[in-house]
Amino acid sequence: MKILLPLLLLPLPALADLPEIVAARADGQTIHVTLAHPDTGWDHYADGWEVVSDDGASLGLRVLAHPHVNEQPFTRSLRLDSALPDGPVFVRARCSVDGWGKAWAPVAR
Repeated sequence: MKILLPLLLLPLPALADLPEIVAARADGQTIHVTLAHPDTGWDHYADGWEVVSDDGASLGLRVLAHPHVNEQPFTRSLRLDSALPDGPVFVRARCSVDGWGKAWAPVAR
């Protein structure tokens, strides 16, 4: 028991608070994305999302310029420069602390 007590005092690793993509849909060349993230302020917030093709090519980046502490979940839109390609298109999201999440959400058409 004496050996375990010091281990209990060690800090636990922080769990990543990555943005959750609640919804993603296309309306022509405009992509609407709803994100949920436990924004705490300027120190930790969802700061962007990207539209990508199935091979990972970037089709557009939406930078989120400020935290949304009291607006969760929230929806923002991005008009792409060109039409969506044939085939599946996805959205991935990032936060200012943990970077890009591994999850890709399909964009509904």
